[in-house]
Amino acid sequence: MVGQQEVERGHAPPGTERGKRMRPKFHYELIGCGLGGHELLGTDVATIRPIDDLLVREPGDGLRWYRCVRCDAWVPLAPPLAPTREHLPDRSEITLPLRGRPLRDRYVLRLIALDRLVHFVVLGVLALAVFLFAANRAALSHTFYQILDAVQGGVGGPNGQAGGGILQELRRAFATKPSTLLLVGLVLAGYAVLEAVEAVGLWFAHRWAEYLTFIATTLLLIPEIYELTGRITATKIITLVINLAVVGYLLFAKRLFGLRGGGRAEAAERAHDTGWQALERTSPPARA
Repeated sequence: MVGQQEVERGHAPPGTERGKRMRPKFHYELIGCGLGGHELLGTDVATIRPIDDLLVREPGDGLRWYRCVRCDAWVPLAPPLAPTREHLPDRSEITLPLRGRPLRDRYVLRLIALDRLVHFVVLGVLALAVFLFAANRAALSHTFYQILDAVQGGVGGPNGQAGGGILQELRRAFATKPSTLLLVGLVLAGYAVLEAVEAVGLWFAHRWAEYLTFIATTLLLIPEIYELTGRITATKIITLVINLAVVGYLLFAKRLFGLRGGGRAEAAERAHDTGWQALERTSPPARA
């Protein structure tokens, strides 16, 4: 167990600190281990040395205690029957998983990336529909008006160009210039590509993708707020809230544009929560 001093300093292992009643504490390390299993080192080595006690301990009862380098859980397992190497590799050869706030950021950025992926699919389908409509508008227009006359005549309504609502919008679409339709399709396709670039960059946690997403989302807030001056719908409000949350998270949590210390402070935070020093801070003392 970790000493009381380490708990007071905020270095307790994930899952050992309870959140407040109205403010639950998310342990992203436990989420990662729950989804992908523990990250254990040395399960294939023949001999455990005293210098390995940060990761593996062998108390002499026939079991080895392996430390998960993500969530700090200690797992008892029997020594391997057919070890593949003699000792644990050097620290320089080991890649440690993310922990703490960097791991939290990984989950949040990938959640935003999935949102951008949905945008890419929707905008891509719309762009394709506009291009197909522009290429086949003449044939579609003839069929549309035939169906419209048959339906409205069958229910006793007026034939021809009468009507409103969605039918009126369709008539406007058929009357739109080909160049305008092409421009609309290109704008939708370009926006879809932008969303795809954001999704890929955020998924792999690239800094440039955070700036790109912040700028693109901030610009998108202008028409979204303007839309609310007209008809207010639940979809518009939810979309605005999500985009405001994305902008706020990128600006403050990710310290863009030098805010709260900028990239240097984020690198220091990453070094504090991830790496060998983080493991040493939360390591229980070895027994004699």
